Amino acid sequence: MENYVLSCCSTADLTKEHFTRRDIHYVCFHFSLDGRQYTDDLGESISYADFYAAMERGADTKTSQVNVEEFISHFEPFLKSGRDVLHLTLSSGISGVHNSAQAAAAMLREKYPQRKLYIVDSLGASSGYGLLMDTLADLRDGGMGIDALRGWALDHRLTLHHWFFSTDLTFYVKGGRISKAAGWFGTALKICPLLNMDDTGHLRPRFKIRGKGKVTREIVSKMEKHAEGGLDYSGKCYICHSACYEDARRVADLVEEKFKKLNGKPEIYNIGTTIGAHTGPGTVAMFFFGDKREE
Repeated sequence: MENYVLSCCSTADLTKEHFTRRDIHYVCFHFSLDGRQYTDDLGESISYADFYAAMERGADTKTSQVNVEEFISHFEPFLKSGRDVLHLTLSSGISGVHNSAQAAAAMLREKYPQRKLYIVDSLGASSGYGLLMDTLADLRDGGMGIDALRGWALDHRLTLHHWFFSTDLTFYVKGGRISKAAGWFGTALKICPLLNMDDTGHLRPRFKIRGKGKVTREIVSKMEKHAEGGLDYSGKCYICHSACYEDARRVADLVEEKFKKLNGKPEIYNIGTTIGAHTGPGTVAMFFFGDKREE
């Protein structure tokens, strides 16, 4: 079996224990809270509860991607030790980190021409990106070589669906994604936007749904429509949330109720600090494999 490294960014939003158990290496984004700098290290520097509580108090948040030098520091020890690397980046539709990884790889290929260093745009985010990494780890552990695995990732990344809803529009207004007026009316009418990730890795608002119960049913109906095999879907389902576990739990319970052949129970994770700095509290996301994502 080939001895190569499978790698991603911390924005794949799983746990440190999960990445360690699956032998997936990761490199960390950065963020700031009211000017204080942190590493997006999966909740170690600051707990998710404290992070989202600070946002609710009005803390100013900013994020920064992994830079070229950090990628070189991450990749080079593997190459120096004689191992090849397959790294998947956060979607180029929401971050420029893919360009930084490519620039670092170009420099390192000149220094280590005998090694393979592949950079693939996941076209995914958060725990959906994490589910893609987990699936690649399964294939690697099953004996798939690095070239075949790179090809599989490129061929299947758009079959991983990302659906999101938010019950708190505060940070959509703050980030300029919706107007103050729309935010006020949306909050008054209990509107929950339902979004997904398109075929270019951009987030797209799709529906405006009134009420938490209705949007919970609607997001699961998207899984019924798009999952491979429909209600007979036998793959994994990952769910993540930003300080709204009960909302995520309700989605997970409905998925369990409807999808009897699921591979294990839906796994619930936290939306990490980089993605969460933009969504704010109150977002739930669901991920599964299905038909090819469209525009």
